[in-house]
Amino acid sequence: MKNDETSVRPRFNKVVLIGVGLIGGSFALSLKKANAVTHVVGLDRHLASLEAAKQLNFIDSFTEDIASAVQDADLIVIATPVAQTEKILSAIYPYLGANTLVTDVGSTKADVVRAARNALHEKIAQFVPAHPIAGREKNGPEAAIDDLYVGKKVVITRLAENSDQAVELVAQAWRACGAIIHHLSSEEHDQVFASVSHLPHLLAYALVDDIAAKPHADRLFQYAASGFRDFTRIAGSSPEMWRDISLANRDAILEELDSYSAKLKQLRASLEANDSAGLEAIYSRAQTARLNWITAIEAAEAQNRDGGD
Repeated sequence: MKNDETSVRPRFNKVVLIGVGLIGGSFALSLKKANAVTHVVGLDRHLASLEAAKQLNFIDSFTEDIASAVQDADLIVIATPVAQTEKILSAIYPYLGANTLVTDVGSTKADVVRAARNALHEKIAQFVPAHPIAGREKNGPEAAIDDLYVGKKVVITRLAENSDQAVELVAQAWRACGAIIHHLSSEEHDQVFASVSHLPHLLAYALVDDIAAKPHADRLFQYAASGFRDFTRIAGSSPEMWRDISLANRDAILEELDSYSAKLKQLRASLEANDSAGLEAIYSRAQTARLNWITAIEAAEAQNRDGGD
């Protein structure tokens, strides 16, 4: 039985977690739950976060010494805001052994790949970029949960230099967390997520900020109900993280903002002209598209529950 388990879930002797918040912490908890890791070492800018992570048992030890942290590591996971990637990779580069893989969890990929090439030089093949499509509106070590990635997608944007073995090992780590692996190029990734993730976050932040700035904001929030709560849930995400994502994927997000602004102008024109047919046409197309999307999600989830790929 033990041999069967290790053939499906690789056992990592040592994983280094750089950034012990929601995403990194949930990864470590998931690996531990799957009995896929022996020892997790934590690195973070904040001592209080490391102490909390240790108390929550998703890291086994922590240190400020990068050299000892990365020595003999099987896998290093960078789970920090994307703007910190190059600095972190440059710091670990001198101590990065030939058998250690590095991956990340960043929501943008082209900038992360550029950072990796700048920092890792001849060791670039050891970096396998990835992005788990999962999250919560809560932040910090206390927000980490051991089933965050179950049934969720993880996109790997492999580099030309990556070996099949390196990509597969990172994929197996995520599969041990219950995730489903997808593959895109870094450019494809950033275009897709500018539309379906980055733009929605900007809209949610903008709406809440606009209402909060009104002189009668307290009264407005008093009457906001489930529709407002659901639409703006993601505005509870980390401002630092989303600042970095917005700037890192600026060009693609600007394109999406322009497209969305054009749609808003179309809606405004229909309202101004009292054009009921025009309004209903937009609403109907959107309703149909959303229903089709939900149906596709439910079908995929059913396939996964039934053992599909």
